[in-house]
Amino acid sequence: MFAFRLDTRSGVPTYLQLVEQVRHGLLLGYLQDGDQLPTVRDVAAALVVNPNTVAKAYRELERAGLVAPRAGQGTFVTGNVDRVPAATYAKLSARLRAWVNAAREAGLGPDQVRALVTAILDEDRSKARAA
Repeated sequence: MFAFRLDTRSGVPTYLQLVEQVRHGLLLGYLQDGDQLPTVRDVAAALVVNPNTVAKAYRELERAGLVAPRAGQGTFVTGNVDRVPAATYAKLSARLRAWVNAAREAGLGPDQVRALVTAILDEDRSKARAA
């Protein structure tokens, strides 16, 4: 079963972290159509957060069409996204892992690495809009 994790230092609201983890799980193939998410109660207990926070994340995922509740059964993945093909994931993740290691060796921390990746993606998006 899918397990959530929290980064209490990220500054990102807990419910948004949960939403993004499900989205990433779908994109990378860790979650598939029909998979059951842990119950609100189980997630809240495991992460030591308010159940309303988890319920908010699940509602957001439902609004996005990625999950659907089934009365008396739980919450199930229903969304299909363009997944990263397994071969592409294997090839690019190895390269990315090497790049992240180089960034760490250069003295960058996780927040700096994220900021750098986000900046590059934003620059590419801006260039694409201008073209």
